[in-house]
Amino acid sequence: MGLFNRKEGGLMDVIRCDEENYLVWKWRPAGEALNSTKKENAIRYGSTLHVKDGEMAVFVYKQNNGTQQDFIMGPYNDTIKTANFPVLTSIVGAAFGGASPFPAEVYFFNLQGNNQIKFAVPYFPVADPRFLDFTVPVAVRGQLTFNLTDVKAFIKLNRLVDFSLEQFNNQIKGMVSKYAKAFVANCPADNGIPVLQMERKITEISDLMQQKLAPQLADDFGVNLKRLDIAAIEIDQESEDYKEFLHVTKEQQKIIAEQAGERAKIDTKMYEKSASLGIESQNLQAHTINKQAEVLSAAANNLGQMSQMNMGGDGGSFGMNPAGMMMGMAMGGAMGGQMANMMNNGLGQAQQQAQATQQQMAPPPMPPQVQYTLNINGQNMGPYNMQQLQQMVQNGQLTAQTYVWKQGMANWELAGNVQELSMLFGAIPPPPPPMP
Repeated sequence: MGLFNRKEGGLMDVIRCDEENYLVWKWRPAGEALNSTKKENAIRYGSTLHVKDGEMAVFVYKQNNGTQQDFIMGPYNDTIKTANFPVLTSIVGAAFGGASPFPAEVYFFNLQGNNQIKFAVPYFPVADPRFLDFTVPVAVRGQLTFNLTDVKAFIKLNRLVDFSLEQFNNQIKGMVSKYAKAFVANCPADNGIPVLQMERKITEISDLMQQKLAPQLADDFGVNLKRLDIAAIEIDQESEDYKEFLHVTKEQQKIIAEQAGERAKIDTKMYEKSASLGIESQNLQAHTINKQAEVLSAAANNLGQMSQMNMGGDGGSFGMNPAGMMMGMAMGGAMGGQMANMMNNGLGQAQQQAQATQQQMAPPPMPPQVQYTLNINGQNMGPYNMQQLQQMVQNGQLTAQTYVWKQGMANWELAGNVQELSMLFGAIPPPPPPMP
């Protein structure tokens, strides 16, 4: 506000901002119309400038070579004649003895206050990636808080002469509402959060949306997004779409349970067949050894009889043949030793085979259970095995964005980035076609 309503050449101005709730405020000399961009009174070099802590005053000069600015950061309380105004000093110079009036627009920027905007998006359809043919009506309500930190960037993006905080907030509100609708609609597919679990994941969704939205507010409006809070993600549970979606979900869960039971039956049959084959192999080995023993025993008997052959040619009674006896005894002994070795080796092999078969029949040692600890809403939970983790994925408790850890991992990692867990988030097959 001006100290006096004077014409050019009058008393000095006192330039200050006494507004309580503002983001950008334009100072005008007394008598200047609110929508005027042409000054009735020029500012004198030497007028008083007051800038509070948390404020910045910007002097805008329109020159032939373009617009130039002086930026004065508060707290500041002095006359306009110091080195804090390098642009103004170069404009005024010494031609008028430092007292010449100069044309300038003066804007005050609030760097300390926070601006809050509430937004709401009415019901819109959201699909779960597992059931793309069925949607659920969802509404979103929330609030964002922003402030001004980079005045130079703000000036480049916004018109200051007729700046209206209400219009500025409405522009941001429209942009945020549009973005919130698109973000929530794609949240189940992009972030692995089932549509029916989004109401319970408001904090996580708020943080994810803030990370995506902050750069856009800075680039498009020149403001700093301090916080975004989604107050509610509402599902219209009275709609027919929701009821149909709920029915399809329950049917799919029933199919998954039946498939798990069939897999368990197949595993049991395979184990029983493996044990039966082991017993048959053991019996075959023992039968082979028995047959080999019978053959060697018959051969030994035949060789023993050779020692009693009759050396006479007249067909008389058999007599003693020492040479044949010794040959028969030697060959019989050799055969007997061979049979004994064979029996011993055969029995040893049979024992080894029996032991191996018993080991095959015995169930293999259980593999070490892989267990993961989860960090959900800042709390560590678990550890859980793979079967439990699969159930938690189906219930929406475990998503690809959940941090997990197991023994051997150096740090926590997102579940979607762990190869061992990524298969749990694969697409679930659609329900079977209806029976004719």
